[in-house]
Amino acid sequence: MADATTNSNPEDAAGATPHAEAASSGDSMTGDNDALGVSDVLAAVTKERDDFKDLALRLQADFDNFRKRVASQLVDDVDRATGKLVESVLPVLDACEAAAAHGVQGIESVWSALLGSLQKQGLEALDLADKPFDPTTADAVVHEPGDEGSAGPVVVEVLRTGYRWKGRVVRAAMVKVKG
Repeated sequence: MADATTNSNPEDAAGATPHAEAASSGDSMTGDNDALGVSDVLAAVTKERDDFKDLALRLQADFDNFRKRVASQLVDDVDRATGKLVESVLPVLDACEAAAAHGVQGIESVWSALLGSLQKQGLEALDLADKPFDPTTADAVVHEPGDEGSAGPVVVEVLRTGYRWKGRVVRAAMVKVKG
C-alpha cells in the first residue's frame, strides 16, 4: 500500500513538484520586481497618507475658524439685540431726566437706579458740553453764529442726552452749536 501512495504522488524524492522548481528558479528574477513593486506601493500609500493628513489638518483649521467666526457672530448678535433693548429704554431715561429737570420729587432715585444698572452693562451717556462738535455723536438742531476767532463749531448746550452702548452710538445727542 505504501507503493500505491508513492506512485500516485507526482512529487519527486525531495518533496517538490516539477512546477515548483520552475517557479522557484524564476523567483530570483521576480523578487527584484516584487521589491520595486512594494516600494512603489509603499510610496503611493505614504503619499496618500500625507494627502489625507493635510486634508485633515485643513479641515480642522477650517472648523476652528468656523467655530471662532460663529462665536464672534453670536457675541455681535447678542450685543446688537441688547443695544436694541437699551434703545427702547432710552425714552424712559429721557422722561426721568425731564421730570428731574422740572423738579418732580422722588424721580431721582428711580432714574439713577435705572441709569446705574444700564451703565454697569455698558451704557455711556455722552458728555458733549463745551466740546468741539462731532457729527458722529451729535445732531446739531440749533446753530448760533460764533465769534470771529473760533476754530470751529462748539457744543454750547445739550438738548437731549446721547448714549453709547459698548462703544457704538445708539442715539446721537441733540445739541445747540455755536460757531
